This record gives sequence, C-alpha cells and structure tokens, in this order.
Amino acid sequence: MRRFRSTRELEQAVGRELGCSPWLEVTQEMIDQFAQATGDRQWIHCDPQRARRESPFGTTVAHGFLTLSLLPRLLEAAFELSGVRLLVNYGLNRVRFPAPVPAGARVRMRCRLAELKPHDQQAVTLTLDCTVEVQGQQKPACVAQWLLRVFWAAGE
Repeated sequence: MRRFRSTRELEQAVGRELGCSPWLEVTQEMIDQFAQATGDRQWIHCDPQRARRESPFGTTVAHGFLTLSLLPRLLEAAFELSGVRLLVNYGLNRVRFPAPVPAGARVRMRCRLAELKPHDQQAVTLTLDCTVEVQGQQKPACVAQWLLRVFWAAGE
C-alpha cells in the first residue's frame, strides 16, 4: 500500500493512481442495514424473492448511495495518508452509477489524484477520481469525483 506523508509527496502523484483497494463483498445484510438506516426499502434492494422473479438483474442490488458510502472504507484500504490530523469529506463534483452491484458481489475502488489545491499552510484539498469496480463486470458500479480536505498534523 502506498503511503503519503506530505503535500510534496502528493504533488508528485497528481494525475496518477494512488491505489486500489482489496475486494469487499457487498452482502444482503449490508444492503438491509443501509435500507433500515435510510428508509429506502424498495423491493429491488430488500426482497430477494421478488427481485429474483421481477428484477432485470435476477437478484437484489445495492443502493447506489450504499455503493457511494463505501468510498471511505475502500479509500482507507487503497492508500495511506500518514501524519494527518484531520480528514474532512468536502463533497462531490460528479457521481454516476453506470452498473448495479448485485447482492453478494465483490467491489473494489481505484483512486486517481486529479488535483491538489493548497488550502492554507497545514491543509490541502484533494480531488480524487474514484472508480468502484464490480468483480466480473465490465462497467463500473460507481464513478465519482470526491473532494477531501487534508489537515496535516504539523506543517507536513
């Protein structure tokens, strides 16, 4: 796993892939818990029997927002930012869900550093191009441009 310890090290990685996470299984239990937390209990996510009969996917699928919400977990496993005091989710520029994530599928994230902007002496904003891949599928499940603000512990 690549480790970045400073703004200078990250500057050298602009335009390059920072890392790729290991595969993570998206279980029906995860989908059900997400549905419970959000109130989105649409049958395509939560009713395996009906999804098997009526869904074009033949099974339940993860919510797009569940896939998106896995980005922090996948990021943590893709590369490391060392010496960080605080990491803040600053938002998203673009998000698309080109393909579904069937229950039981495995996903991973590839992350490319598109841009780095200094914020102040101890912080930078990273623009990350994130692609969530589904094992065995050609199309990605999610593509997102994610903004993270990194506050270094002490002057990098």
